[in-house]
Amino acid sequence: MNKKLLELLDKINAKKVDVKNLVDAGKLDEATTAKAELVNMQKQFDLLKDLSEEEGAQAKATAQPKAPEKVDAVKAFANAARHGFKNAAALGESINTELGGAYVVPQDIQTQINKKREATFSLASLVATEKVSTNSGSRTFKKRSQYTGFTKVGEGGKIGAVDGPKFEKVDYSIEKYAGYLPVTNELLADSDQNITAVLTDWLANDDLATRNKLIYDAINALDAVQFSTLDDIKRAINVTLGSKFAGSVKIVTNDDGLQLIDMLKDKNGNYILKPNADQTSPMKNVLAVGTSSIPVVVVPNEVIASKGGATGQNIPFIIGSLTDAVRLFDRQQITLKVSDEAATSDFNAFEEDLTLIRAIDRLDVKVVDRDAVINGYAKDLTVGE
Repeated sequence: MNKKLLELLDKINAKKVDVKNLVDAGKLDEATTAKAELVNMQKQFDLLKDLSEEEGAQAKATAQPKAPEKVDAVKAFANAARHGFKNAAALGESINTELGGAYVVPQDIQTQINKKREATFSLASLVATEKVSTNSGSRTFKKRSQYTGFTKVGEGGKIGAVDGPKFEKVDYSIEKYAGYLPVTNELLADSDQNITAVLTDWLANDDLATRNKLIYDAINALDAVQFSTLDDIKRAINVTLGSKFAGSVKIVTNDDGLQLIDMLKDKNGNYILKPNADQTSPMKNVLAVGTSSIPVVVVPNEVIASKGGATGQNIPFIIGSLTDAVRLFDRQQITLKVSDEAATSDFNAFEEDLTLIRAIDRLDVKVVDRDAVINGYAKDLTVGE
């Protein structure tokens, strides 16, 4: 508040005291006149104060440029859906001409999709994920090798060469994975929140299923190893994988596998599968394997199914350090296209008053360290000798 306003405020407060004193003294006519003066003084103060605030706001606006108005992501996405994802440019999002004019899902909606995807079981949470910006590329990894050390050399003797490090190149090539969703035109006329919820649920669930399948298929392509006893699993962890992966090894199985190991007892009749003592850990159970307690990750049967056969089910028991073994190359680019006239084997958008929304995802999964994982399975398990 400036000096002039402060002085006027003092006069107003003093006039209020005068009015009160005049009333107390019974000088009502004089009090009425003083009250009218007080009202005028208050009006003057209010006007000057308003002017002062306006001048301050203008000065602030001049000093600090106004931030651009933020477009609500949900509203923008819903409007894009209503217009066939053709008005993206008007909403501040770009249409990717490299991808045939497809609408690139904006980052705010991508974030919602990621959150929904993470809410259910994701094999991607167990492997390494690398975000890439190109459709193909390669990565070079140093091979694990056994060092023999230097050779003893006598005085004046010839020094021999030692084996240097060896490297392995892993190529990735981003592939397209696509599907479509039929939606009623009534839905597209619905609220922004409803449209966005339906589309993000669909994108999240199908994207999750795609990632899970790619990761499991990559592991399942490795030579399979059968486990018959708990001792087989011990040897796989202690010898095949070895101490180099100690502390990062997990057992990944499905609901059938959980039932199998949940029935194992030691020679004293105690169950071998134990709840994890660390309640903050996402791993809920640990399996006592010799001197080690190995986390057990249980995947729903719907994600990794047991394979039936004439001799019984092959229940998956993937053992190893999946973060070292598998890498998901993620282009992070879901694109959408829409048609209200297209026809498929199941739907005719024009005849049924539907809109078909096609989504394309871009991913690749590679096993980058075969020594870090064992593609195991079991038909039955016993404790062993």
